[in-house]
This record gives sequence, structure tokens and C-alpha cells, in this order.
Amino acid sequence: MLEKMEILDVEKVIEEFEAMTKDAENVQRETLKKILEENGCAEYLQNLGLNGRTDPESFKACVPLVTHKDLEPYIQRIADGASSPILTGKPITTISLSSGTTQGKPKYVPFNDELMETTLQIYRTSYAFRNREFPIENGKALQFIYSSKQSKTKGGLFAGTATTNVFRNSQFKNAMRVMQSQCCSPDEVIFGPDFHQSLYCHLLCGLIFREEIQLVFSTFAHSIVHAFRTFEQVWEELCADIREGVLTSRIPSPSVRSAMAKLLKPNPELADLIHKKCSGLSNWYGLIPELFPNVKYIYGIMTGSMEPYLQKLRHYARDLPLLSADYGASEGWIGANINPKLPPELATYVVLPNIGYFEFILLKENVEEHVHEKVNSSFLSMEPKPVGLTEVKVGEEYEVIVTSFAGLYRYRLGDVVKVMGFHNSTPELKFVCRRNLMLTVNIDKNTEKDLQLAVEEAAKFIAEEKLEVVDFSSHVDLSTDPGHYVIFWEINGEVNDEVLKECCNCLDRSFVDAGYVSSRKVNAIGPLELRLLRRGTFQKILDHYLELGAAVSQFKTPRCVGPTNNKVLQILCDNVAKSYFSTAF
Repeated sequence: MLEKMEILDVEKVIEEFEAMTKDAENVQRETLKKILEENGCAEYLQNLGLNGRTDPESFKACVPLVTHKDLEPYIQRIADGASSPILTGKPITTISLSSGTTQGKPKYVPFNDELMETTLQIYRTSYAFRNREFPIENGKALQFIYSSKQSKTKGGLFAGTATTNVFRNSQFKNAMRVMQSQCCSPDEVIFGPDFHQSLYCHLLCGLIFREEIQLVFSTFAHSIVHAFRTFEQVWEELCADIREGVLTSRIPSPSVRSAMAKLLKPNPELADLIHKKCSGLSNWYGLIPELFPNVKYIYGIMTGSMEPYLQKLRHYARDLPLLSADYGASEGWIGANINPKLPPELATYVVLPNIGYFEFILLKENVEEHVHEKVNSSFLSMEPKPVGLTEVKVGEEYEVIVTSFAGLYRYRLGDVVKVMGFHNSTPELKFVCRRNLMLTVNIDKNTEKDLQLAVEEAAKFIAEEKLEVVDFSSHVDLSTDPGHYVIFWEINGEVNDEVLKECCNCLDRSFVDAGYVSSRKVNAIGPLELRLLRRGTFQKILDHYLELGAAVSQFKTPRCVGPTNNKVLQILCDNVAKSYFSTAF
């Protein structure tokens, strides 16, 4: 018997969201109370002298601001199997691993049922608003999702990337079904033994169900671009598989092969159609709507370090809308995108006041504050006092502080956001950058966003040659005196030296931060260096993270490679084909 298709009541979801955001201040108080009541017996909170109080004033007076480093010993004890309540009242059974691209090694973060519930609430909320603007019928989704292996910690807890913990959760599939966004690939492909086999089969499943595909999704824009770059290489092989009805021998995994055998039947007409469509494209422009004629939009996180991939994604998407997914981190969720019609560059996220307790530290424009993390406590006390969710001011930039249902209390997320406005009484945030991803030699400070803008400006010189920057990273080289910025580029073709010298000078001139410009003029910062990488270098970096157990769906190219990330730095430096120094100043 067919089960009755349960579909999410979008109007009800929106109604609840509107009510909650109108009363954000009270909802925040109630949420904090709930978190502290559920976890009051935890050792961490017991030691801080709250004595059962749950009001924001007592909470702020007793509980200090912390970074991941402060909580590491507690999280480690949980991972090692300590049975007493340490950070949470209920035992933590799963650990999330952050992608590790910021610091060079993955961080352990607690994951529990409450965090899973907030994940689904965020998904439901943004889906409700998205479906109002772009309704999808009951079709399928081409989802480039990958689950890295869940390992076990010393204490027997499951550990996997945050996305893996979500995808493996029994509630996830049901939620996708209710949101009419079921993945067109079988589970064996999502949970396949290696990423390359899974990606190939995702593409093949997409082609088999091409008429039914309603949306294309991956956690990050990078994975979608990577998938279609791969398609450019393997499309003829995919056509051959469809023509013969037999899976290529490049997929050795027995479980994947048997799952695909159930879907793959000889279909020469489909193979001819795809062949004709691919052969008719000019430089793969509009590939996605050609392959999948009923797709309504492309969905994934497209802000922050994903913005550089938008140009390529738009090339593949032609006029299909790009919708940026919600705002969160391995530590938990913060906001939902309820304005799906805005282009990703303008995307904002409305904070859901019941998924955590949020505070914000106003960013002061003093340079010393950004000097590396060697900040002593007396210096920290000079920081502005954190303000509550409803007290932030439009136009200001803040660092986000999170208190979650999964054992993080007044936790500095390390993200900088800008308040763009309010939705009812809760703020709409724009992601600006990671606070500690800074290029800095002395008084200069350039963020990931500044780097991206400089690269976009300089890349115009090679665009005239019909070429593009496949990916980029940076490093501050302090082994020279004075120190200087190093920018790494991988380009998809040959460019002559004159053009690359021009690119190098343009990069140097495009960092307009006053501290940088004045330091360059007096040679307190040396000439910028552009290092051209051999083709495939960023693939090697991706492979390095996969070996560490990262999931592709969580991979972010490290944009600023610091000294702690020496393995990635080594891969970059070992693959330099040419190098150029700026003569701009």
C-alpha cells in the first residue's frame, strides 16, 4: 500500500515563524531558560555558580566568553567516554568534526538530538519561504551530497563531519520527503566508499531522471561547480553507460554497482539526446538547464568563501536562479534565508530566536585588536560588552556569540556579520568574514573578502584571453624582510608573462586597506608575489582533506594559509610553476 504523501504545510511554518520573530526578546529569554534548565546539572555550568538561575543578567555575570580552545579539554573528555554530565545534562552521543580548513585540523564539536531538531527547523523555514517564490512539484533533487565515514572516538562516540551526522540521521530522509526534495541517487551512492565514485554516480542518476529533477543542491557552491567541471571530463563515458545500460569499470564498489544496476537500463535514445545537447553547447554555457529542463533553481551556501565560484556557477546555470542556503557552522545554526529572490551577493539571514541564545560584540575599528590571537585578558576586557539579539544596530558589524542546546555557552563563533535590517524584531545578518582569516604583516588588515575582490579585479586581465582562475589561496610570507603577501593562482590554460605581471601589479593595487597602502609606500610590507600553480594543485589539497576524513560537501578551499596549516602550504609551494613580484609601488 502506498503511504499517503505527507507534505509540509508551508503557510503554517511561515505563520509560526512570523509570530516568533515578532516577540524575539521574550523568545530569547525563554530559550536561554530552557537551555540552562536542561543542562544545569552539567559540570561546566555547576562550577560557574549560577545556582539554578536562568535569567540573562545572571548568565552573563557568571559565564565567561570562550573560544573553542577553552572548551577543548571538556569536549575531549566527552569524546574519551566520560559518563558524567560535563557540558550537557543528557549524554552526547555524536561528535561533529569541523571542516578543518580554517585552522588546518578539524575541531571536535558536540552534536545531539536538539541540534538535529534546530537543523530541521532551519531547513523547514527557508524551504517554506523558498517554495512560496519557486514552488516545486513532487519531483526529485539532484543532490551532490557525500557522507564521509563516521569514525569512533576513544570513548566509542560516533564522529563525523556535521553534514555526515545530519545525512545519516534517520529524520533527515523523512524531512527531505516532506519537503519534496528527495535525492535522485540511492543511499549506496551518498554513503559510497569514495567521493569520486559517488560523484560519477550522482551525475549518472541525474541524467537517468533528468525530466524529474526540480532542483540542484549541494551544501556548498564549490561542490556544484566541481561536479559540473567533472561532468565536462566524463560526459562521453556517462553517455556510453546509458547507451549500454552497464556501469563503467571505474566504479569498483560492489554496493554502488548493485544499487546502480537497478536504475541503469540500455537507453540509446537518452544517450543520443545528451550527446547532442552537450555537443551543441558553447564552452558549456547553460549546461544545467540543457541537461535538466525542469529545474527551478540551484541551491547551496553561496556566501563568504563560496562567492568566488558564483561566476562559474552562473555560466553553467544561464538564467536559472541561484539561491543561497542558510547560515550556520559546525557548532550550530544561526539564521535562515527568507528572501530567496535576492542574489547570493546580497543574501541575508534572519536569526531564529528559539534555536539558541545569541549575543553580539561590536567590532571596534582599532587595528591592534586584530593582531593575532595572542591577546591577554586585560586587553580583552577593553572589548565592548556583548549586546543581545534585539539590541544590535543596523549598519554595524559584530562578532557572533552563541549559546546552544549542545553544550556551548557564550561561545565565540569567530564569524563577523553585518546587521542589514530587522525582520519584525529579529535582525537580518549578512556574513562578512571569518574573524581570524586575516592577511596581516603589521598594521594592515585584509579579510577574505578583500582578497576575493582583489582576485576578481586582477582576473579580468586573463578573462580577455578567455581564461579563468580555477581557484586561489594566499599566505603571509614573513621569512622575507619585510614580510609580504603571496597569492596562489591556478589557471585553466597558458598565459604569457606580460599579462601575469599585469595581474600581479593589479592584485597589489587592489588591496585598498589604508594600513596596507601606507606600509607598501614606505616598504614596511614588501612587493606582493603572485605564484602560478600547476594544474590540479587544488585537487591535491581537496584529496589531502579527504584523507583526513573530511567530507567533500563540507570542503572549503583555505583562502589564507597560516603557519599552522603547514601541509597545505607545502602542497602549494611544491606545485609552483612560476612566480612574479609586483612593481606597483
